Amino acid sequence: MNDIQQFAAAIVRAHGDRFGTVVPPVVVFRSDHPVYRAAKQACMTLGFIDADAECLACAWHAQTLRTGQFDAHAWPEASADFGLGEFPPAARRDAFPPCPERLGLYAVLPDAQWVGRMARAGVPTVQLRYKSTDPAAVAREVTAAVEAVRGTDALLFINDHWQAAATAGAYGVHLGQEDLDALTADELQTLRSAGMRLGVSTHGYAEMVRADAVSPSYIAMGAVFPTTLKKMATAPQGVARLEAYARLLRGYPQVAIGGIDIERLPAVLATGVGSVAMVRALIAVTDPEATAAQLTRAVAERPTAVAPR
Repeated sequence: MNDIQQFAAAIVRAHGDRFGTVVPPVVVFRSDHPVYRAAKQACMTLGFIDADAECLACAWHAQTLRTGQFDAHAWPEASADFGLGEFPPAARRDAFPPCPERLGLYAVLPDAQWVGRMARAGVPTVQLRYKSTDPAAVAREVTAAVEAVRGTDALLFINDHWQAAATAGAYGVHLGQEDLDALTADELQTLRSAGMRLGVSTHGYAEMVRADAVSPSYIAMGAVFPTTLKKMATAPQGVARLEAYARLLRGYPQVAIGGIDIERLPAVLATGVGSVAMVRALIAVTDPEATAAQLTRAVAERPTAVAPR
């Protein structure tokens, strides 16, 4: 058995119980370094998709060069090994305005009426996810949502519709990866100059690296569990991966999202994330206000789990 096979087997033995294993597809390598090749082979055996296994393999190589030794047990979690920007991100010159490190319970809601309802129930962070291709309807709903949180302590993020959010004076905007990638450099600067906070969705290491490049206000990570609300391009991440993501991104406010309910909440909070986004757990219950109060307390009262950088 050569060094590559030995290193790969050692990584799988060290982390297989944590992440699980699969029969990997054919692995495409972009470097001949033995640690890189071993780590990529191992990470795909641990179930990571090619783009994320590539990030991990490069990080493991960088970690080995930095420390002077290969350690199969040392899962990469240093930001520099992934090529991330300076930490804390809020100190960067290009950083979007900061938001609270712990955004608490984060309600993702379909219209302005629901936004107002949950804001008045004491939910600290709310998002309007209004699906429409009619610009006039979008503008009306976004403006109504901004008015709906007025007089409450809720922080309002608008999903996707960043121009309407800027016009209406929303606290922030939330973009998915495709929406972020579609922005031109000028549009990104316009969004940054508007003074709004920016949250970005991610679904693994490669997308976290892309999100970090624009220094957003927070990073969302998911889907943690299976969800029927939207079709996901990636498999559910699970709490083991979520914990690894949280450790890498400590310094960012972090939001866990996807299939989270009251039963799954303790395991999610134990990963160290400072916020948990919920949709159906709030809007598909008999008493949303009582549920919101219970969940808000549960998220706010959990102890810090991730060690400082």
